[in-house]
Amino acid sequence: MEWYFGADEEEIKRERRKAREMRQSQWWKRRCAKGVCHWCEGAVKPAELTMDHVVPLARGGKTTKGNVVPCCKECNTKKKQLLPMEWDAYVEGVKKEQM
Repeated sequence: MEWYFGADEEEIKRERRKAREMRQSQWWKRRCAKGVCHWCEGAVKPAELTMDHVVPLARGGKTTKGNVVPCCKECNTKKKQLLPMEWDAYVEGVKKEQM
């Protein structure tokens, strides 16, 4: 997006450090223990779930309990830096193509 300038590199580095710390927390481990991807709702081994920022760091998101969700590697890779409404539009487009 031409109008979006993104977060500065230092802020992103700080948030990534917070994410590494959060991945070691009991709270995060309990979230992953359910073994469900937030985006596709597929069953995934807890150890294979990744941390996704609902509002991506590059788009100003923070590493907070309300902004991180466990998801499968496939969804995390496809979602990249999309916001939830952009992700929903992407998923709908994929579904239409498959029809």
